[in-house]
Amino acid sequence: MFRASVRTMSTAARQSLRIGLIPADGIGKEVIPAAKAAILALGSDIPKPQFIDLSAGWETFTRTGVALPQETVDILRQDCDCALFGSVSSPSRKVVGYSSPIVALRKELDLYANIRPVVSVAPVVGEKPSVDLIVVRENTECLYVKQEVQTVGEHGKEARATRLITQRASQRIGQMAFELANSRPRKLLTIIHKSNVLSITDGLFRETVRSVPTLPEANGKYDQVTISEQLVDSAVYRLFREPEVFDVMVAPNLYGDILSDAAAALVGSLGLIPSINAGDSFVMGEPVHGSAPDIEGKGIANPIASIRSAALMLRHLGYTKGADRLDTAVDQVIREGKVLTPDLKGTSTTNEVLEAVLRIL
Repeated sequence: MFRASVRTMSTAARQSLRIGLIPADGIGKEVIPAAKAAILALGSDIPKPQFIDLSAGWETFTRTGVALPQETVDILRQDCDCALFGSVSSPSRKVVGYSSPIVALRKELDLYANIRPVVSVAPVVGEKPSVDLIVVRENTECLYVKQEVQTVGEHGKEARATRLITQRASQRIGQMAFELANSRPRKLLTIIHKSNVLSITDGLFRETVRSVPTLPEANGKYDQVTISEQLVDSAVYRLFREPEVFDVMVAPNLYGDILSDAAAALVGSLGLIPSINAGDSFVMGEPVHGSAPDIEGKGIANPIASIRSAALMLRHLGYTKGADRLDTAVDQVIREGKVLTPDLKGTSTTNEVLEAVLRIL
């Protein structure tokens, strides 16, 4: 599984690890408790964990009129070392006063990088996985600035959305991507864009990321990284036809979102794919599967993505041994194939998969 660490945060002074838990909506309320249980099973491999339950999401909005309470943001900033976020149910229609709390949290905490590894589990321990790539998604701008207007023109209603790409955000995500690529054996970074059409916005993203090795602070650090480029539409095609050509992919917000969800099909299920939202001073794990309202409350949600996200979070904080134990346990459960949830063509429940992981830990 994904082993690389990026900008590992200092852990020297921690006597305990304070983890904010935000299950939010849908199956988030089922899989985040599983991640908590897995972390507790690590024992002395991490400082004594303290969990702080926090609220956010559509259900919070319908109850209080606020999707992301200021109290949640303040506690994360002041009292937590890291956090786990479950999933959010955002309505497809416009609801006055509502906006996605996960998008807002990324901006509030300056979690500018969404790192999503997509790795298959080889049938035999030690074999090379058939899929082993990372999508590094810029997390704060692009169309997700949510600046939309609707007017009435000559031909009826007209809707417009502002797409924001800045040099600062592109440079930061580029540096994160180069760090990741430099830490991996292949040292290959693919810049995803559509600058043949969006020559100004995607052009700025492309040019800024390409320039990262020339920055004074790079000082030759990325000389071994090979840079390639791919138009986003052909990248999707190649992702399904020959995923082995990709190592680290860096993309603006929307493209990264689409590519990482599409890549999940290569390893069997969105229920396997973890992520972290990372900044320079905080990290938040987040499974990428969404709230899955069709299976909410049935007890069959796959907890693996949330456990993997906990591992990513711990690794980013410098707790490599504990993270490796989580990943190894999950790999073994998948490899054995006896205890799997329905998304992986199994018949097991969320708790049964969790128990299988805990037995190995």
